[in-house]
Amino acid sequence: MTTTRRDLLATVLTAAGATVTASRSDAEPRNHGEGGDHQELPSDPALRTKALESVLVARGLVDRAALDTLVEVYEHEIGPRNGAQVVAHAWVDDAYRRRLLDDGTAAIRELGYGGEESEHLVVVENTDRVHNLVVCTLCSCYPWALLGLPPVWYKSAAYRSRAVIDPRGVLKEFGLELPADIEVRVWDSTAEVRYLVLPERPAGAGKLSEAELVALVTRDAMIGVSRVTLAHEARA
Repeated sequence: MTTTRRDLLATVLTAAGATVTASRSDAEPRNHGEGGDHQELPSDPALRTKALESVLVARGLVDRAALDTLVEVYEHEIGPRNGAQVVAHAWVDDAYRRRLLDDGTAAIRELGYGGEESEHLVVVENTDRVHNLVVCTLCSCYPWALLGLPPVWYKSAAYRSRAVIDPRGVLKEFGLELPADIEVRVWDSTAEVRYLVLPERPAGAGKLSEAELVALVTRDAMIGVSRVTLAHEARA
């Protein structure tokens, strides 16, 4: 017994609590793919995604554990590793660092990175006097090509509002308590401009290779809610 596209969509939409309206054979042709079917989808993308995931798992087409692993890889390895390579290269090549701060979009293209979510990238540098924090107060604008999937907390209403109102308090909750003499600057990402924090190179990392430096850089440090530390400091 084969599962038709109509069957699958009907099941998905039923699971989402939606009403399926199938087009009749005599209806005006629609260019929506094979069979010309047209369904009324739930308006919430998250609801549609969850319903589709549930059906695919139930039918044995997708393994939930494998899906969770894939999301984890994109969230913590593939995306952030791209950004980490940009940061590490800026640490070891001062000319590149200056180009990165001058025109982030052009500089990341030198390393082969870019894309729709990083077309207008501004890089802001942490120093011993200034700490930068990135937020998107309207939604969850984020440089996916460099940082991978945005963390859940980045998209939460609490972070989006409190990062602007009480940035030091938010940083403290992440375990980062800054001295009073360090200025905290908050950058609000938009659909037009994304921000990336260039963290400070940790003290004692002068003899590390670029590859070793890449391994130290985290997604959170490039958002600004943490600092980059040496491996032994992170374990302490």
